[in-house]
Amino acid sequence: MDRVAFSVFGIDVMWYGILMATGMILGTLIALKEARRVGIKEDDILDLAIIAIPVGLLSARLYYVIFNWEYYFQNPSQILNFRGGGMAIHGALIGGILTGYIFSRIKKIDFLKLADTVIIGMPLAQAIGRWGNFINGEAHGGPTNLPWAIVVDGVRVHPTFLYESIWNIGVFVILWMLRKKKKYEGQIIVYYITLYSLGRFFIEGLRTDSLMIGPLRMAQVISLAGVVGGIIAHIYLSKRNKQSKIEEDKK
Repeated sequence: MDRVAFSVFGIDVMWYGILMATGMILGTLIALKEARRVGIKEDDILDLAIIAIPVGLLSARLYYVIFNWEYYFQNPSQILNFRGGGMAIHGALIGGILTGYIFSRIKKIDFLKLADTVIIGMPLAQAIGRWGNFINGEAHGGPTNLPWAIVVDGVRVHPTFLYESIWNIGVFVILWMLRKKKKYEGQIIVYYITLYSLGRFFIEGLRTDSLMIGPLRMAQVISLAGVVGGIIAHIYLSKRNKQSKIEEDKK
């Protein structure tokens, strides 16, 4: 499939960019809907999106560059060549979370409440964006004879982009159902990090283009840390919430 959707004044507009933009817009709309429900100003969500989206894109790019430094050290002009490909979701998440934390401190908004509101649409945005990998013929797995295999360069391979897209849709459904039943502030983002990391750990093991740190697949290392960290955060925040309720009852 052609990577180029159309051209404007000689500039090619890529399907990958369109899908990423669609995901980000949809994620923002979902965050706005949730913000109205929980009492966060919609303007604050829009202000955060204006800052966090470009920071997230830059962080995603720099994360990729850092783990491919041998190439980019020799080709520094390509470091900010976003159109040349090379974006890492873990980098985007790190940049986005840090931006959200700083923003919440400045605006005096509860960070965990804000994070819960913003993160709900994230897995759906990721599910849409992964189809850009399909169009680009990238982020696929190794050879397989499974009936749902895709053909890349004449070889039948695992459609890992599809696995992750389906997994992310499932994560989104869980978060959407949980949002009105959560026990503590921060539960949505904790569940997102834990569930996404769990799926990514196994799916990454099938991929052939992983970023590496020595003999290890970097995304699997980060994912394992996400699962462990998510479980610890859930235990801590649950206990803190119960303790707060006990103290309130005593008053």
